[in-house]
Amino acid sequence: MNLGITSEDGKKQGDYLTAPFDPRFPNTNQTKNCYQNYLDYYRCVKTVKANGKDIKVCEWYHRVFKSLCPVSWVRRYEEVRETSK
Repeated sequence: MNLGITSEDGKKQGDYLTAPFDPRFPNTNQTKNCYQNYLDYYRCVKTVKANGKDIKVCEWYHRVFKSLCPVSWVRRYEEVRETSK
């Protein structure tokens, strides 16, 4: 969520190159963080679409998992998601 707050370096809050710290995943290994944000994104999309709203609100999860997850993992997650439908 971008509140329009600008930091000292001129970036708005919510603009980042890497995922922000998540206290649920304090360790160096971010595998669970990657997967949880992937799941949260698709859960958000499903919920928002069911309510007839714009999925733009789910974009934060998408940016975070794209930042954390290696491309090969995302491809594998997508394969598993497609086969389980």
